[in-house]
Amino acid sequence: MDEVFKALADPTRRALLDALYDTDGQTLNALSERFELTRFGVMKHLKQLEEAGLVVTRRRGREKLHFLNPVPIRLIHDRWVSKYAEPWVAGLSDLKSRMEKTMEKIYEIYIRTTPEALWDAITSPEVRQKFQFGNSFTTEWTPGARFELINPKAPGVILGDGVNLEVDPPRRLVQTMQALWDDDVKAEGTSRVTWEIEQVEDSCRLTVTHDQLREGANSQLYGGWPMILSGLKTWLETGDVLTTPGSLLYT
Repeated sequence: MDEVFKALADPTRRALLDALYDTDGQTLNALSERFELTRFGVMKHLKQLEEAGLVVTRRRGREKLHFLNPVPIRLIHDRWVSKYAEPWVAGLSDLKSRMEKTMEKIYEIYIRTTPEALWDAITSPEVRQKFQFGNSFTTEWTPGARFELINPKAPGVILGDGVNLEVDPPRRLVQTMQALWDDDVKAEGTSRVTWEIEQVEDSCRLTVTHDQLREGANSQLYGGWPMILSGLKTWLETGDVLTTPGSLLYT
């Protein structure tokens, strides 16, 4: 436990844990955007948190993602506060089994356009409204920046929010997503959406991966993607707005 206490003694390391508590599974670059430190400085703090077991990392392709591990802190609690560690261990084992049962949804579509035009359509608030049910994003398109999903016909209502994890125009955009439009979807917590653009001669292959979803998650979180992507393709190829059940929601 000495390593845990040493790691927690530094306010920057505690702030890194807070950042991972807010948005788990972040890259070094995304975390570095949050602090007035060099990338190397953040990396040294993360290494000490890893050595203490408070942060664990996983490789996803070329990315190294950092995840908060609260178990060492809980063990400190059990040692000096709780004398009932056995029920906690049983509960943790059950939680681990349930949390590992996640699902991902993958959608692929070909659009006759350029990567630059496709990226602009995805990130332009005005164009986004034309294919995503009238909804729009407010954000700075930089790693670590927060975004809000809004609809001009529902003023004052935030339909969702999240954080830009990766912004690599015109190839890749990764965001966390917390749906907020009603209590049912809000209870599902945070998931992740990845947009990947690949040029194929005179077209683009767009792959959208919606993952970190709970097994059996509310279909409102992912059921609209076919309509969104169909609307995106229609707009870029014809300039027309595609009427879908989702686009009629706020009319």
